[in-house]
Amino acid sequence: MIIMVTISNGKLTAKFNELGAELKSLTCGDTEYIWKGDEKIWASSCPVLFPICSGVIDNTYYIDGKEYNMTKHGFAKKSVFAVEDKKENEVTFLLTDSEETKKCYPYSFEFRIHYTLTDTKLEVEYNVKNTNDEEMFFSVGGHEGYACPEGIDKYDIVFDKTETLVNTVLTGPNTLGYEEFTVLENSNVFPLDYKYFAVDALVFQTLKSDSLVLKNRENGRAIKVEFKGFPYLLLWTKPDAPYICIEPWCGISDRDGCDQNFKTKQGIEHILPGETFVRVHTLEIL
Repeated sequence: MIIMVTISNGKLTAKFNELGAELKSLTCGDTEYIWKGDEKIWASSCPVLFPICSGVIDNTYYIDGKEYNMTKHGFAKKSVFAVEDKKENEVTFLLTDSEETKKCYPYSFEFRIHYTLTDTKLEVEYNVKNTNDEEMFFSVGGHEGYACPEGIDKYDIVFDKTETLVNTVLTGPNTLGYEEFTVLENSNVFPLDYKYFAVDALVFQTLKSDSLVLKNRENGRAIKVEFKGFPYLLLWTKPDAPYICIEPWCGISDRDGCDQNFKTKQGIEHILPGETFVRVHTLEIL
């Protein structure tokens, strides 16, 4: 049974699924800004990625020599979160370790996702607490799908700084290669085009910007995404699909040829016993 949770502040209304604590709708007036999901195209809307972003080679990784298996983007998106606290304009979801999570991930944790509506902004806070007596290793990230009903080729992404966008090529569903190519040079306006997504996502590892605006260049419809503190940003859609995913990640795919050691994985985060890791990004209707 799908249980939806709704918050509102008079300007915005957001709806979430307890499965994955996933944002399923963000509306301002009659306008929907989130991809609703379609089994024939892409069933998700805004999955949360934890404790890995993307995947590991052959769905296999090692911690202190022991083998573990985990599927792409981790288990949070497939887990039912508890509603720890809810007010009219905010909600906190909580996921903790269990016998099931320990089968594929050895650490104990408290993972909270706190959503808050303020004016025309939705704040998304990821809060990871280490409840082990040893150091904990993990990744966390967002995968929000933004509705582009006219098609993404009607939209620009406008960065807050001038960028030279260098894409690192994905060589498989879970692997990042070493080949790179430039998709934008010395500009802050990146016109979206389906040609970039014929194979998979665009992966940016060296952005200077802390935010961007997804804007329809014809009707002005726009949403701002802030992602300071997230070292990686990905863009993804499927051919001719009416959405674009904007994905701020603290973590990244396995590199081709890596030794699959989780503790030395590129982009991995780590916190000591009792410590809490916090990252916040926002979605703002303009």
